[in-house]
Amino acid sequence: MQKIMPCLWFDDQAEQAAEFYTSIFKHSKVDKISYYGEDGRGEKGKVMTVTFQLNGEDFMALNGGPEYKFTPAISLFVNCENQAEVDDLWERLSLGGEKGPCGWLTDQFGVSWQIVPTILGVLLSDKDEKKAKSVMQAMLQMGKLEIAKLQQAYEQA
Repeated sequence: MQKIMPCLWFDDQAEQAAEFYTSIFKHSKVDKISYYGEDGRGEKGKVMTVTFQLNGEDFMALNGGPEYKFTPAISLFVNCENQAEVDDLWERLSLGGEKGPCGWLTDQFGVSWQIVPTILGVLLSDKDEKKAKSVMQAMLQMGKLEIAKLQQAYEQA
């Protein structure tokens, strides 16, 4: 069992969000759904929590009501091995949401995601500061991150 599990607070879309996310990521599934009872904060019989896995990692979604909203201060960071994975996740997760700068997007439920190729971390941590800075400058000009352009910036520095 995973010791720390993110819990995402939704108004009333926990089940829909879990189904959406598990349809996008491989090795994902909805595990358990619990419902409000007589003494709950929500209406009896309505979904209270949904536990689910994304790529084998555990998450919980809670229907807690409208008091809290998601902000970009917390985001889900996804390491992508290649451009095809970046492209796929970028398009699918942003459907009904909003595409942002530097690999960030907000999905239709308001959750912020960072869709990042793993090579970015390698390039940004290069000991050659000029190369790392060139990659950073290239990234700052992008919405969806493009590996070829990041590598070109690195090579041209």
